[in-house]
Amino acid sequence: MYDKIVVIGSLNYDVCLKLERLPEEGETNFADSVEYCSGGKGANQAVQAAKLGLPVYMAGCIGEDASGDFLKKTVEGYGVRTDYLKRVPGNSGMSVAQSLYDGGIRASVVRGANDKVTREDVDALADMIDPHTIVVFQLEIPLDTIFYAIGLCRERGAYIILNGAPAAEVPEETLKKLDLFIVNEVEASFYGGTQIDSVEKAEEEILKMSQRLGISCIFTLGKAGSVVCSGGKTEMIPSKKVQAVESTGAGDSFIGGLCYAIVKEMDLFEACRFATCCSAKTVCKTGGQPAMPTLSEVMEIYGGQH
Repeated sequence: MYDKIVVIGSLNYDVCLKLERLPEEGETNFADSVEYCSGGKGANQAVQAAKLGLPVYMAGCIGEDASGDFLKKTVEGYGVRTDYLKRVPGNSGMSVAQSLYDGGIRASVVRGANDKVTREDVDALADMIDPHTIVVFQLEIPLDTIFYAIGLCRERGAYIILNGAPAAEVPEETLKKLDLFIVNEVEASFYGGTQIDSVEKAEEEILKMSQRLGISCIFTLGKAGSVVCSGGKTEMIPSKKVQAVESTGAGDSFIGGLCYAIVKEMDLFEACRFATCCSAKTVCKTGGQPAMPTLSEVMEIYGGQH
């Protein structure tokens, strides 16, 4: 039914510091190591889908700098097509992440070239969008561009996924154009206007959101797993118990895994179980995109349909 993935979103040059604890205000402390990686929610989601063997196109902007060269080369190395990746003057997007040994992470992001994705860039790839396409969005490029692109995708009959991260004001009329809305518990609290602090609360609120918008929704709940609501049915999908090293890219791995499962015509609940295995494999290694699993690695822990 679906034959390709188009990700319209962000690419960041990631500097990942590994350290035992965060510095206190006014304190300087030493990190134990540093890694330089290709990142950004858009690129991460595209890479995971590509590592699973799907045809994936990345649309977005990189700067005319060495970081842009690195980002383009890296995602291409994972099999992502960059026909619609545009170079713009200035710096590429950048993230500095502080990764703790307990698996926690803190990150600061510079938008850079990601802030220059325009409606015209969306129009340039319009011929790629059809009823056989899954289009994936996040909220790390200009919102006006995203809202415009979602409207175009709806007109052209694509399957539309929005990862509402980082949380931002999205008109309800735009959300109703989606097929699938994915957020974590913090973002779900923002969009639902109420604190989600338990699985029970998540199950209650996701049903309200799904019914109000008339679309499928997924709330990811970290170590607890995720809650899925589709067609009026709600189900809790528990996480896989693994020895986590760090959580960088786990949420993006989940979304890339969902894309694979939807292409393989799994229902959304089974798709979520498959995606959970992707993120479980990702947290067992460091480095975001390098940690994301191939299909054979996912199958080592996935016991569902193939």
